[in-house]
Amino acid sequence: MTKLHVGYVNEIDHTGSRTLEVGGTAGALLRLSDGEILAVENKCPHKGGKLSEGMVCGKQVHCPLHDWKIDLCSGQVQEPDTGNVNTYQVEVDPVSGAI
Repeated sequence: MTKLHVGYVNEIDHTGSRTLEVGGTAGALLRLSDGEILAVENKCPHKGGKLSEGMVCGKQVHCPLHDWKIDLCSGQVQEPDTGNVNTYQVEVDPVSGAI
């Protein structure tokens, strides 16, 4: 697995998001209310909505287009249908805040 430096925790607002592109794939870093940062593919499997623009509740993001609920840990669609998005492992340096 290749590790990439993609930014710093302080660059993402509390409960905010940041987009990035790695190897031609659009991704989203999402900062949860507890400070945890998770990364997923930035495209809903339904109609391609940008998950970085969705509302995060707990560890799920709601697609901004049609409110599909996607688990940020597994990438699995929870409601109203089935599908999945890619998830990516995130490591945060506790001293520097590097992601």
